[in-house]
Amino acid sequence: MELGIVWLLRAAWFAGILPIIIAFLPFSRLNWFRAILLGFAKRGKILQSSSQKFTVPQKFFCHFYVLAVIWTTLLLGTTWTYAYVSTPEISEPFNFPGITSQLTGGSSLFPWQKSHSSRREHGFLVWKAVFLLLLMEVQVLRRLYETIYVFNYSPSARMHIFGYLTGLFFYTAAPLSLCSSCIPEVYHFAASGLAQFIVQGKRPMPDVEISPLDAVIPLSYLGWRQWIGAALFFWGWIHQQRCHQILGSLRVRREQSEEYRIPHGDWFEVVSSPHYLAEIVIYGGLVVASGGEDFTIWLLFGFVVVNLAFAAAETHRWYFRKFDNYPRNRFAIIPYVY
Repeated sequence: MELGIVWLLRAAWFAGILPIIIAFLPFSRLNWFRAILLGFAKRGKILQSSSQKFTVPQKFFCHFYVLAVIWTTLLLGTTWTYAYVSTPEISEPFNFPGITSQLTGGSSLFPWQKSHSSRREHGFLVWKAVFLLLLMEVQVLRRLYETIYVFNYSPSARMHIFGYLTGLFFYTAAPLSLCSSCIPEVYHFAASGLAQFIVQGKRPMPDVEISPLDAVIPLSYLGWRQWIGAALFFWGWIHQQRCHQILGSLRVRREQSEEYRIPHGDWFEVVSSPHYLAEIVIYGGLVVASGGEDFTIWLLFGFVVVNLAFAAAETHRWYFRKFDNYPRNRFAIIPYVY
């Protein structure tokens, strides 16, 4: 029962990945399916202004990141508190747990029911989830800021309602996937605390003293995979921020909302959608930071790759249709490959 959320997440990612993979298959009989899926994915400059049916303003992108910040912060705060009060003190680096435990979504036992070795593995899983959510928090906070202050969305820019709903789903499921290995335990911890608060009231509740230093120290003992993953994450994070600044600066004034120019600089010199490439690098960093043994996070990464590759291919075609002088040496999203 407690593993239900893990399998539900995996099924949802499979359901998102499979149609896009089918659309990539080079069969003419699938053109109708490819066209339907592409219609759902179009937005902004790619979506024709005459195609207003079942669309919402592209500025609704802000909704994704408001949701993401609230939800990720809630998960991060709850998981971090659970890690602090229920895992043993760590005085040496964590050992990485076995793949069997990860592929089954993590054990549902509580730490006080475990052997010392199992408790250490459990502690690693929980603190690793805190680390991943912390990285996700950094990402969604920046994206919210950019949506409000960097991007000058055209008043006529629209996106399909299906794409809008997909974005809301993604920023609900992605943070949950990053802590799926311990989410049943975190849920029981939060539910028990809430129930105790409701029944006993605030006054009888015992005070929990949290030392900021003690709450951070265990993160320093995570393994080398986590720090390499974090380095990869921030490499993509920095380049995505630069590429978004370039895109946001293409319209010098808001009244020139219908104008569009060829972007130059940073990774734009090699691919047409470097912000998508950077997003893939960011989530690749999360995969590495997870240790690469959590199947749910691999499915999250797979969805990011196929979804952005599909969108980047259409963006690439749009640039060539729009500009006669568009650089011919640029690839769609993966340098020298695609």
